[in-house]
Amino acid sequence: MNQIKETVQHDAVRVRQYIISFFKWTLIALVTGAVGGGIGAGFRYAITWATDLRTENPWLCYLLPAGGVMIAFLYRVTKLSGHADTNLIINSVRTDEKVPILLAPVIFLSTAITHLFGGSAGREGAALQLGGCIGSFIGRVVKLNEKDMPIALMCGMSGLFSALFGTPLTATVFAMEVISVGIIYYSAFLPCIVAALSAYGITYLCGLSPTAYALELVPELNVFNILMVAVLGVAAALLSILFCISLEQTHKFAAKFFRNEYLRTAVGGTAIALLTLLIGTRYNGIGGEVIASSILKGEALPYDFILKMLFTVITIGFGYKGGEIIPTFFIGATMGATLAPLLGLPASFGAAIGLVALFCAVVNCPIASIILSIELFGSRGLIFFAVALCISYMLSGYYSLYSGQKIMYSKRRARYINKQAK
Repeated sequence: MNQIKETVQHDAVRVRQYIISFFKWTLIALVTGAVGGGIGAGFRYAITWATDLRTENPWLCYLLPAGGVMIAFLYRVTKLSGHADTNLIINSVRTDEKVPILLAPVIFLSTAITHLFGGSAGREGAALQLGGCIGSFIGRVVKLNEKDMPIALMCGMSGLFSALFGTPLTATVFAMEVISVGIIYYSAFLPCIVAALSAYGITYLCGLSPTAYALELVPELNVFNILMVAVLGVAAALLSILFCISLEQTHKFAAKFFRNEYLRTAVGGTAIALLTLLIGTRYNGIGGEVIASSILKGEALPYDFILKMLFTVITIGFGYKGGEIIPTFFIGATMGATLAPLLGLPASFGAAIGLVALFCAVVNCPIASIILSIELFGSRGLIFFAVALCISYMLSGYYSLYSGQKIMYSKRRARYINKQAK
Protein backbone atom coordinates (compact mmCIF):
# COMPACT_ATOMS: atom_id res chain seq x y z
CA MET A 1 0.00 0.00 0.00
CA ASN A 2 2.82 2.40 0.89
CA GLN A 3 4.57 1.57 -2.37
CA ILE A 4 1.44 2.45 -4.37
CA LYS A 5 1.12 5.71 -2.43
CA GLU A 6 4.76 6.60 -3.12
CA THR A 7 4.31 5.81 -6.83
CA VAL A 8 1.23 8.04 -7.05
CA GLN A 9 3.03 10.86 -5.24
CA HIS A 10 6.06 10.50 -7.52
CA ASP A 11 3.87 10.58 -10.64
CA ALA A 12 2.01 13.62 -9.30
CA VAL A 13 5.29 15.46 -8.80
CA ARG A 14 6.37 14.65 -12.35
CA VAL A 15 3.03 15.79 -13.80
CA ARG A 16 3.32 19.05 -11.86
CA GLN A 17 6.86 19.56 -13.17
CA TYR A 18 5.71 19.07 -16.77
CA ILE A 19 2.82 21.49 -16.30
CA ILE A 20 5.09 24.11 -14.72
CA SER A 21 7.67 23.71 -17.51
CA PHE A 22 4.98 23.97 -20.16
CA PHE A 23 3.58 27.25 -18.87
CA LYS A 24 7.02 28.64 -18.00
CA TRP A 25 8.42 28.11 -21.48
CA THR A 26 5.22 29.15 -23.21
CA LEU A 27 5.26 32.47 -21.36
CA ILE A 28 9.00 33.05 -21.89
CA ALA A 29 8.69 32.15 -25.58
CA LEU A 30 5.67 34.42 -26.08
CA VAL A 31 7.53 37.36 -24.58
CA THR A 32 10.72 36.56 -26.48
CA GLY A 33 8.83 36.19 -29.75
CA ALA A 34 6.84 39.38 -29.21
CA VAL A 35 9.96 41.41 -28.43
CA GLY A 36 11.78 39.75 -31.31
CA GLY A 37 8.87 40.37 -33.66
CA GLY A 38 8.82 44.05 -32.79
CA ILE A 39 12.55 44.45 -33.23
CA GLY A 40 12.47 42.28 -36.36
CA ALA A 41 9.73 44.43 -37.88
CA GLY A 42 11.74 47.56 -37.14
CA PHE A 43 14.81 45.92 -38.62
CA ARG A 44 12.96 44.97 -41.81
CA TYR A 45 11.68 48.52 -42.18
CA ALA A 46 15.19 49.88 -41.62
CA ILE A 47 16.72 47.60 -44.27
CA THR A 48 13.91 48.38 -46.71
CA TRP A 49 14.39 52.11 -46.12
CA ALA A 50 18.15 51.81 -46.62
CA THR A 51 17.70 49.75 -49.79
CA ASP A 52 15.11 52.12 -51.27
CA LEU A 53 17.23 55.17 -50.50
CA ARG A 54 20.29 53.57 -52.12
CA THR A 55 18.24 52.52 -55.16
CA GLU A 56 17.04 56.09 -55.62
CA ASN A 57 20.56 57.44 -55.08
CA PRO A 58 23.05 54.94 -56.63
CA TRP A 59 25.94 57.27 -55.82
CA LEU A 60 25.67 56.14 -52.19
CA CYS A 61 27.49 52.96 -53.22
CA TYR A 62 30.66 54.99 -53.66
CA LEU A 63 30.50 55.98 -49.98
CA LEU A 64 30.78 52.36 -48.84
CA PRO A 65 34.40 52.84 -47.62
CA ALA A 66 33.17 55.58 -45.27
CA GLY A 67 30.39 53.26 -44.14
CA GLY A 68 32.97 50.59 -43.38
CA VAL A 69 34.92 53.00 -41.20
CA MET A 70 31.69 53.77 -39.32
CA ILE A 71 31.10 50.08 -38.70
CA ALA A 72 34.67 49.54 -37.51
CA PHE A 73 34.27 52.50 -35.16
CA LEU A 74 31.03 51.09 -33.70
CA TYR A 75 32.69 47.75 -32.93
CA ARG A 76 35.87 49.37 -31.62
CA VAL A 77 34.13 51.81 -29.28
CA THR A 78 31.83 49.10 -27.89
CA LYS A 79 34.76 46.65 -27.54
CA LEU A 80 32.98 44.02 -29.66
CA SER A 81 35.68 43.74 -32.33
CA GLY A 82 36.98 40.33 -33.26
CA HIS A 83 34.52 37.90 -31.70
CA ALA A 84 30.98 39.30 -31.67
CA ASP A 85 29.33 37.52 -34.59
CA THR A 86 26.93 34.66 -35.36
CA ASN A 87 29.51 32.12 -34.20
CA LEU A 88 29.34 33.68 -30.73
CA ILE A 89 25.60 32.97 -30.61
CA ILE A 90 26.06 29.38 -31.83
CA ASN A 91 28.84 28.72 -29.32
CA SER A 92 26.79 30.26 -26.51
CA VAL A 93 24.09 27.60 -26.95
CA ARG A 94 26.63 24.87 -26.19
CA THR A 95 28.58 26.75 -23.52
CA ASP A 96 27.92 29.24 -20.74
CA GLU A 97 29.50 32.07 -22.75
CA LYS A 98 27.46 35.24 -22.27
CA VAL A 99 26.04 37.24 -25.14
CA PRO A 100 26.57 41.00 -24.62
CA ILE A 101 23.29 42.90 -24.96
CA LEU A 102 25.22 45.75 -26.58
CA LEU A 103 25.66 43.53 -29.62
CA ALA A 104 21.98 44.05 -30.52
CA PRO A 105 22.05 47.78 -31.36
CA VAL A 106 25.53 47.50 -32.88
CA ILE A 107 24.60 44.74 -35.34
CA PHE A 108 21.32 46.53 -36.13
CA LEU A 109 23.09 49.78 -37.06
CA SER A 110 26.01 48.05 -38.79
CA THR A 111 23.75 46.00 -41.05
CA ALA A 112 21.69 49.07 -41.95
CA ILE A 113 24.90 50.93 -42.83
CA THR A 114 26.08 48.03 -44.99
CA HIS A 115 22.83 48.04 -46.96
CA LEU A 116 22.58 51.82 -47.19
CA PHE A 117 25.95 52.06 -48.92
CA GLY A 118 25.59 48.99 -51.13
CA GLY A 119 27.47 46.18 -49.42
CA SER A 120 26.48 42.74 -50.68
CA ALA A 121 25.09 41.13 -47.55
CA GLY A 122 21.94 39.63 -46.14
CA ARG A 123 20.15 40.16 -42.87
CA GLU A 124 19.95 36.73 -41.24
CA GLY A 125 23.33 37.08 -39.53
CA ALA A 126 21.94 40.15 -37.82
CA ALA A 127 18.72 38.25 -37.10
CA LEU A 128 20.51 35.41 -35.33
CA GLN A 129 22.67 37.84 -33.37
CA LEU A 130 19.72 40.06 -32.45
CA GLY A 131 17.71 36.99 -31.49
CA GLY A 132 20.54 35.60 -29.38
CA CYS A 133 20.88 38.93 -27.57
CA ILE A 134 17.15 39.11 -26.87
CA GLY A 135 16.95 35.49 -25.69
CA SER A 136 20.01 35.90 -23.49
CA PHE A 137 18.71 39.16 -21.98
CA ILE A 138 15.26 37.76 -21.19
CA GLY A 139 16.85 34.59 -19.80
CA ARG A 140 18.95 36.69 -17.42
CA VAL A 141 15.97 38.82 -16.42
CA VAL A 142 13.93 35.76 -15.40
CA LYS A 143 17.07 34.19 -13.88
CA LEU A 144 17.21 30.99 -15.93
CA ASN A 145 19.91 28.54 -14.94
CA GLU A 146 22.77 27.49 -17.22
CA LYS A 147 20.82 24.47 -18.51
CA ASP A 148 17.84 26.59 -19.56
CA MET A 149 19.75 29.52 -21.09
CA PRO A 150 20.52 27.66 -24.35
CA ILE A 151 16.78 27.20 -24.93
CA ALA A 152 16.22 30.92 -24.34
CA LEU A 153 18.91 31.68 -26.94
CA MET A 154 17.27 29.35 -29.46
CA CYS A 155 13.91 31.02 -28.75
CA GLY A 156 15.41 34.36 -29.67
CA MET A 157 17.03 32.97 -32.81
CA SER A 158 13.83 31.34 -34.05
CA GLY A 159 11.79 34.47 -33.28
CA LEU A 160 14.01 36.87 -35.23
CA PHE A 161 14.48 34.42 -38.13
CA SER A 162 10.70 34.06 -38.35
CA ALA A 163 10.19 37.82 -38.18
CA LEU A 164 12.60 38.51 -41.02
CA PHE A 165 11.69 35.70 -43.40
CA GLY A 166 8.07 34.97 -42.51
CA THR A 167 8.81 31.24 -42.29
CA PRO A 168 7.99 30.24 -38.68
CA LEU A 169 8.40 26.48 -39.02
CA THR A 170 11.73 26.81 -40.83
CA ALA A 171 12.84 29.26 -38.13
CA THR A 172 11.88 26.77 -35.42
CA VAL A 173 13.76 23.82 -36.87
CA PHE A 174 16.72 25.90 -38.08
CA ALA A 175 17.39 27.23 -34.56
CA MET A 176 17.28 23.66 -33.19
CA GLU A 177 19.33 22.10 -35.99
CA VAL A 178 22.07 24.62 -36.83
CA ILE A 179 23.94 24.41 -33.52
CA SER A 180 25.14 20.81 -33.69
CA VAL A 181 24.70 18.92 -36.97
CA GLY A 182 23.33 15.47 -36.28
CA ILE A 183 21.67 16.45 -33.01
CA ILE A 184 18.36 18.29 -32.71
CA TYR A 185 17.50 19.90 -29.37
CA TYR A 186 13.95 18.59 -29.08
CA SER A 187 13.51 20.17 -25.65
CA ALA A 188 13.51 23.51 -27.46
CA PHE A 189 10.72 22.51 -29.87
CA LEU A 190 7.80 24.02 -27.95
CA PRO A 191 9.60 27.24 -26.92
CA CYS A 192 11.02 27.81 -30.40
CA ILE A 193 7.76 27.33 -32.27
CA VAL A 194 5.87 29.53 -29.81
CA ALA A 195 8.51 32.25 -30.19
CA ALA A 196 8.50 31.90 -33.99
CA LEU A 197 4.69 32.13 -34.21
CA SER A 198 4.61 35.02 -31.75
CA ALA A 199 7.18 36.97 -33.80
CA TYR A 200 5.40 36.07 -37.04
CA GLY A 201 2.14 37.41 -35.60
CA ILE A 202 3.74 40.71 -34.61
CA THR A 203 5.21 41.26 -38.08
CA TYR A 204 1.84 40.37 -39.63
CA LEU A 205 0.16 43.02 -37.47
CA CYS A 206 2.83 45.45 -38.66
CA GLY A 207 1.76 44.83 -42.24
CA LEU A 208 4.82 42.82 -43.27
CA SER A 209 4.07 39.91 -45.58
CA PRO A 210 5.97 36.60 -45.53
CA THR A 211 8.33 35.57 -48.30
CA ALA A 212 6.67 33.08 -50.69
CA TYR A 213 6.72 32.25 -54.39
CA ALA A 214 4.27 30.36 -56.60
CA LEU A 215 5.96 27.69 -58.72
CA GLU A 216 4.11 27.47 -62.02
CA LEU A 217 6.31 24.95 -63.84
CA VAL A 218 7.02 21.73 -61.93
CA PRO A 219 8.29 18.91 -64.16
CA GLU A 220 6.80 15.43 -64.24
CA LEU A 221 8.12 13.03 -61.64
CA ASN A 222 10.18 10.53 -63.61
CA VAL A 223 13.66 9.01 -63.56
CA PHE A 224 15.18 11.46 -66.04
CA ASN A 225 14.00 14.56 -64.18
CA ILE A 226 15.12 13.13 -60.85
CA LEU A 227 18.60 12.54 -62.28
CA MET A 228 18.74 16.09 -63.64
CA VAL A 229 17.70 17.50 -60.26
CA ALA A 230 20.44 15.35 -58.72
CA VAL A 231 22.93 17.12 -61.00
CA LEU A 232 21.71 20.45 -59.59
CA GLY A 233 22.27 19.04 -56.11
CA VAL A 234 25.86 18.17 -56.99
CA ALA A 235 26.41 21.65 -58.47
CA ALA A 236 25.03 23.22 -55.29
CA ALA A 237 27.39 21.14 -53.14
CA LEU A 238 30.45 22.15 -55.17
CA LEU A 239 29.39 25.79 -55.21
CA SER A 240 28.86 25.75 -51.45
CA ILE A 241 32.40 24.50 -50.85
CA LEU A 242 33.79 27.22 -53.14
CA PHE A 243 31.70 29.86 -51.37
CA CYS A 244 32.68 28.79 -47.84
CA ILE A 245 36.38 28.50 -48.69
CA SER A 246 36.34 31.88 -50.44
CA LEU A 247 34.74 33.56 -47.43
CA GLU A 248 37.21 32.00 -45.02
CA GLN A 249 40.31 32.74 -47.11
CA THR A 250 39.22 36.30 -47.87
CA HIS A 251 38.67 36.95 -44.17
CA LYS A 252 42.12 35.55 -43.35
CA PHE A 253 43.73 37.57 -46.14
CA ALA A 254 42.06 40.79 -45.02
CA ALA A 255 42.96 40.22 -41.36
CA LYS A 256 46.59 39.43 -42.24
CA PHE A 257 47.35 42.26 -44.63
CA PHE A 258 45.07 44.94 -43.19
CA ARG A 259 45.29 44.53 -39.44
CA ASN A 260 43.84 47.95 -38.76
CA GLU A 261 40.05 47.53 -38.79
CA TYR A 262 39.40 50.97 -40.25
CA LEU A 263 41.80 50.38 -43.12
CA ARG A 264 40.43 46.87 -43.70
CA THR A 265 36.81 47.95 -44.15
CA ALA A 266 37.85 50.97 -46.18
CA VAL A 267 39.84 48.78 -48.60
CA GLY A 268 36.98 46.29 -48.93
CA GLY A 269 34.49 49.11 -49.47
CA THR A 270 36.72 50.66 -52.10
CA ALA A 271 36.91 47.33 -53.95
CA ILE A 272 33.10 47.04 -53.97
CA ALA A 273 32.75 50.66 -55.09
CA LEU A 274 35.14 50.07 -58.01
CA LEU A 275 33.32 46.87 -59.00
CA THR A 276 30.04 48.77 -58.87
CA LEU A 277 31.50 51.46 -61.11
CA LEU A 278 32.54 48.80 -63.63
CA ILE A 279 29.55 46.44 -63.46
CA GLY A 280 26.62 48.41 -62.07
CA THR A 281 24.45 48.04 -58.98
CA ARG A 282 22.87 44.65 -59.77
CA TYR A 283 24.95 42.86 -57.12
CA ASN A 284 24.79 45.43 -54.34
CA GLY A 285 22.55 44.92 -51.34
CA ILE A 286 20.18 41.99 -50.96
CA GLY A 287 19.27 41.54 -54.62
CA GLY A 288 15.66 40.58 -53.92
CA GLU A 289 14.47 41.59 -57.38
CA VAL A 290 16.98 39.28 -59.06
CA ILE A 291 15.98 36.39 -56.79
CA ALA A 292 12.29 36.95 -57.58
CA SER A 293 12.96 37.27 -61.30
CA SER A 294 14.94 34.01 -61.32
CA ILE A 295 12.18 32.08 -59.55
CA LEU A 296 9.08 33.63 -61.11
CA LYS A 297 10.37 34.20 -64.66
CA GLY A 298 13.45 31.99 -64.89
CA GLU A 299 15.52 35.04 -65.84
CA ALA A 300 19.17 35.19 -64.81
CA LEU A 301 22.42 36.15 -66.44
CA PRO A 302 24.85 33.22 -66.78
CA TYR A 303 27.49 34.97 -64.66
CA ASP A 304 25.11 36.31 -61.97
CA PHE A 305 26.01 33.72 -59.37
CA ILE A 306 29.76 34.21 -59.84
CA LEU A 307 29.64 37.99 -59.55
CA LYS A 308 27.26 37.92 -56.59
CA MET A 309 29.63 35.52 -54.85
CA LEU A 310 32.54 37.88 -55.54
CA PHE A 311 30.68 40.91 -54.16
CA THR A 312 29.55 38.98 -51.06
CA VAL A 313 32.95 37.46 -50.32
CA ILE A 314 34.61 40.88 -50.39
CA THR A 315 31.83 42.54 -48.36
CA ILE A 316 31.72 39.96 -45.57
CA GLY A 317 35.40 39.06 -45.68
CA PHE A 318 36.50 42.66 -45.14
CA GLY A 319 34.28 43.22 -42.12
CA TYR A 320 30.88 44.46 -43.27
CA LYS A 321 27.81 43.10 -41.48
CA GLY A 322 24.52 41.47 -42.40
CA GLY A 323 24.89 37.81 -43.18
CA GLU A 324 25.37 35.38 -46.00
CA ILE A 325 22.06 33.53 -46.34
CA ILE A 326 20.18 35.92 -48.62
CA PRO A 327 23.26 36.22 -50.87
CA THR A 328 23.22 32.41 -50.80
CA PHE A 329 19.60 32.54 -52.02
CA PHE A 330 20.70 34.86 -54.85
CA ILE A 331 23.66 32.67 -55.80
CA GLY A 332 21.69 29.43 -55.64
CA ALA A 333 18.68 30.76 -57.53
CA THR A 334 20.70 32.27 -60.38
CA MET A 335 22.92 29.19 -60.59
CA GLY A 336 19.83 26.96 -60.81
CA ALA A 337 18.15 29.17 -63.39
CA THR A 338 21.32 29.09 -65.51
CA LEU A 339 21.93 25.33 -65.36
CA ALA A 340 18.35 24.03 -65.43
CA PRO A 341 17.64 24.71 -69.15
CA LEU A 342 20.87 22.88 -70.04
CA LEU A 343 19.48 19.87 -68.16
CA GLY A 344 16.05 20.00 -69.77
CA LEU A 345 14.34 21.52 -66.71
CA PRO A 346 12.34 24.78 -66.46
CA ALA A 347 14.62 27.65 -65.47
CA SER A 348 12.24 28.91 -62.77
CA PHE A 349 12.03 25.46 -61.21
CA GLY A 350 15.81 25.13 -61.34
CA ALA A 351 16.10 28.48 -59.54
CA ALA A 352 13.91 27.21 -56.70
CA ILE A 353 15.90 23.97 -56.44
CA GLY A 354 19.22 25.84 -56.53
CA LEU A 355 18.15 28.29 -53.84
CA VAL A 356 17.17 25.64 -51.30
CA ALA A 357 19.94 23.18 -52.19
CA LEU A 358 22.68 25.77 -51.74
CA PHE A 359 21.12 26.96 -48.48
CA CYS A 360 21.16 23.39 -47.20
CA ALA A 361 24.78 22.88 -48.23
CA VAL A 362 26.15 26.00 -46.53
CA VAL A 363 24.26 25.64 -43.22
CA ASN A 364 24.13 21.81 -42.99
CA CYS A 365 20.46 21.81 -42.00
CA PRO A 366 18.57 19.33 -44.25
CA ILE A 367 15.34 19.15 -42.23
CA ALA A 368 15.03 22.93 -41.98
CA SER A 369 15.80 23.14 -45.71
CA ILE A 370 12.99 20.75 -46.66
CA ILE A 371 10.57 22.78 -44.55
CA LEU A 372 11.91 25.98 -46.15
CA SER A 373 11.10 24.58 -49.60
CA ILE A 374 7.49 24.04 -48.51
CA GLU A 375 7.08 27.44 -46.85
CA LEU A 376 8.62 29.25 -49.82
CA PHE A 377 7.29 27.23 -52.76
CA GLY A 378 4.50 24.96 -51.50
CA SER A 379 4.52 21.17 -51.52
CA ARG A 380 4.54 20.69 -55.29
CA GLY A 381 7.77 19.02 -56.37
CA LEU A 382 8.69 18.11 -52.81
CA ILE A 383 10.39 14.88 -53.91
CA PHE A 384 12.64 16.86 -56.25
CA PHE A 385 13.64 19.22 -53.45
CA ALA A 386 14.37 16.28 -51.14
CA VAL A 387 16.62 14.64 -53.76
CA ALA A 388 18.61 17.83 -54.36
CA LEU A 389 18.91 18.55 -50.64
CA CYS A 390 20.15 15.14 -49.57
CA ILE A 391 22.81 15.23 -52.28
CA SER A 392 23.96 18.80 -51.59
CA TYR A 393 24.02 18.07 -47.85
CA MET A 394 26.20 14.97 -48.13
CA LEU A 395 28.58 16.16 -50.84
CA SER A 396 29.22 19.57 -49.25
CA GLY A 397 31.36 17.84 -46.64
CA TYR A 398 32.01 19.63 -43.36
CA TYR A 399 32.14 23.14 -44.76
CA SER A 400 29.79 25.74 -43.30
CA LEU A 401 29.09 29.45 -43.20
CA TYR A 402 29.46 29.17 -39.43
CA SER A 403 32.78 27.95 -38.08
CA GLY A 404 31.16 27.72 -34.65
CA GLN A 405 28.93 24.92 -35.90
CA LYS A 406 29.74 21.40 -34.68
CA ILE A 407 29.34 18.33 -36.90
CA MET A 408 28.40 15.74 -34.28
CA TYR A 409 27.83 12.76 -36.60
CA SER A 410 29.53 11.80 -39.84
CA LYS A 411 27.71 12.48 -43.10
CA ARG A 412 28.98 9.17 -44.52
CA ARG A 413 28.32 6.67 -41.77
CA ALA A 414 26.59 6.34 -38.39
CA ARG A 415 29.63 7.47 -36.43
CA TYR A 416 30.06 10.12 -33.75
CA ILE A 417 32.85 12.52 -34.79
CA ASN A 418 32.26 15.82 -32.89
CA LYS A 419 34.08 17.80 -35.59
CA GLN A 420 34.27 21.57 -35.90
CA ALA A 421 32.84 22.86 -39.17
CA LYS A 422 35.37 24.27 -41.63
